Amino acid sequence: MLVIRRISTSRWWHKKKNWILFAIFLFLVFVRITKGSFYKDFYYFISKPFWPGQFQKEIILESIEQEYSIKLSLLKKDNIRLRRILSLQELSNNDHISAAVISRKTGSWWRQIILNKGSKNGVEIGSTVIGPGGLLGRVNNTSLFTSSVTLLTSPGSKLGVWVDRIQINGLLVGLGDDYPSLILYSKDADIKVGDFVSSSPASTLLPPNIPIGMVHSIDETLKSKKTAKILLLAKPHVIDWVQILK
Repeated sequence: MLVIRRISTSRWWHKKKNWILFAIFLFLVFVRITKGSFYKDFYYFISKPFWPGQFQKEIILESIEQEYSIKLSLLKKDNIRLRRILSLQELSNNDHISAAVISRKTGSWWRQIILNKGSKNGVEIGSTVIGPGGLLGRVNNTSLFTSSVTLLTSPGSKLGVWVDRIQINGLLVGLGDDYPSLILYSKDADIKVGDFVSSSPASTLLPPNIPIGMVHSIDETLKSKKTAKILLLAKPHVIDWVQILK
């Protein structure tokens, strides 16, 4: 006689609820081992549609531009006020004369450029000349229709400058090569390669804060002073148009 044995359904793995609890337990163990990295990645994908969109980015950029504009306006007003107190020269947009470079001598000893604007256009000896990048030099001679500019690299060029990071004045001297020399009359000056150099705020010959260049190399062999080679931002050998500041 055959005996049919009934398979028991009372064991735990035959119950669906137990499998669900077991799966949850394994998931928690997995999260524990991975320190929540799986959860973070999962959150990354489900939250992606709700990230700040392009519209919010434009609002933020507009706010930043407005902030910079306000700060720039305040700085300009403060600069004008201080320069009036110190009786230093001021410049407006009407003091700019656009001129084309019609000749250049940027090699060897002679380092100058000739412009197509002269005394007829209001150009005067000593006028500051700037180009893309920053300061180029100063007008040293004028005719009725042209003017000559002594470049910062010329041996005849000497200019007071400002090193912003260390808040110190120095003297920029042309040597006849592409790297004018910055002289700091302080052996302890903490100048570094990459420091930004501009026209001095205390200058009576030039407008302040005109970009000039960056420190290219430093010479610390002299005992009484420290010198550095300056890499100019404006490149006179490739510039075709300049601005003359009256």
